Amino acid sequence: MGLIRLRTEIPGPKSCALMRRRDAAVPRGLAHSVPVFAASADGATVTDVDGNVLLDFAGGIGVMNVGHSSPPVVTAIRDQAERFTHVCFSVLPYEPYVALAERLARLSPGAFPKKTLFVNSGAEAIENAVKIARHATKRPGVLCFEDGFHGRTLLALSLTSKVAPYKLGYAPFVPNVLRVPYGYCYRCAYSLEYPGCGVACVDAIEQHFARHADPKTIAAVVVEPVLGEGGFVVPPPGYLSHLAALCRRHGILFIADEVQTGFGRTGRLFACEHEGVEPDLLVAAKSLAAGMPLAAVVGRADLMDGPVEGGLGGTYAGNPVACAAAHAVLDLFESGDLLRRSEAIGARIEACAQEWRKTCPLIGDIRRRGAMVGIELVGNRRTREPAKHETDEIIRLACARGVILIAAGTFGNVIRFLTPLTISDAELDEGLDVLAGCFAAVAAQTAST
Repeated sequence: MGLIRLRTEIPGPKSCALMRRRDAAVPRGLAHSVPVFAASADGATVTDVDGNVLLDFAGGIGVMNVGHSSPPVVTAIRDQAERFTHVCFSVLPYEPYVALAERLARLSPGAFPKKTLFVNSGAEAIENAVKIARHATKRPGVLCFEDGFHGRTLLALSLTSKVAPYKLGYAPFVPNVLRVPYGYCYRCAYSLEYPGCGVACVDAIEQHFARHADPKTIAAVVVEPVLGEGGFVVPPPGYLSHLAALCRRHGILFIADEVQTGFGRTGRLFACEHEGVEPDLLVAAKSLAAGMPLAAVVGRADLMDGPVEGGLGGTYAGNPVACAAAHAVLDLFESGDLLRRSEAIGARIEACAQEWRKTCPLIGDIRRRGAMVGIELVGNRRTREPAKHETDEIIRLACARGVILIAAGTFGNVIRFLTPLTISDAELDEGLDVLAGCFAAVAAQTAST
């Protein structure tokens, strides 16, 4: 008997009824990747309100690296909630915040003294990292990248590259933002090929400085070690270290946005460790607290101490229940085998995707770092036009057959895998078998039209 158990069509009658209520009560701007309502979740499975059991290959957009309802995390949340749920760290400090700050400073890359600030979300952490960088350098500018995503608040949205749906109707945006192409080899902005290019996309930044902005006005570079929403793009070897060297030459601070890549997703605790890069400031969120709202800025102590007392903070920032959850998450990483498991999961997904590619001409590129796997779909492998409709159809069909998937990419044509790192081999293989059928079915539909 399979782990997927479907009692109704997807979506079922109860999910459909709830969706009608949702449409009447919730703004349409809140979109949904799948049309089912969750009732409970455990490990790598989600049970919907109709009793259907689905495999979760989305993980709450990369939040559930340690799995849904992880018993140690649930216990930590309950125990802290029984003590107190909120006093505001800016009013009455508490030990879990301090202990977690110490712990992340120790675990994050960088052989220098570090301090940690906690906030509520990845976007809020990005905003604070840039504030800290501007305060330290006395420079206004920020360098970011095409296809990057950094959040939905004003500054974070200004750094984000995708217009629809994120930026439509929200202008004007924050000034002093310089945007350059990312190391996206499959769609190289310079029509070059690695390794012969010598990571020319980083060298080209010097030309952008000459034409668009004096580097002495740039406070920080904000970069994802692997693009998340932008399509799970893994930059070429040497890209991040080359970029870090450019920053050092110009006195620009290096901010690593590890919101989606952090906490084991790429096979290391943080993705910048793959190249030995030690960022001045590192932003983390998502799987840090297994679903509790918590994000962090970890950085050089001298930079973090720049703002005056009261210059950083927030009413809910570093909530004690969220901090307790994060301690439980880090315990699981330090005592378990999640990092090795991340690599094994990613290798299995990649091997299956390579097999699908032999008979599915829609698959243009397969990218992976650890368990962070992206499959880019194209209408033609030579011209590489994005196949968004086919991507959406695979995701719809997968859901109908019991696997939750989500897309990524500026053109919405990348299927990304964010399975919990606790997924069993049986669950992973069953889900991949379902997806093999979905890719084959959509490829056949495309060929017949």
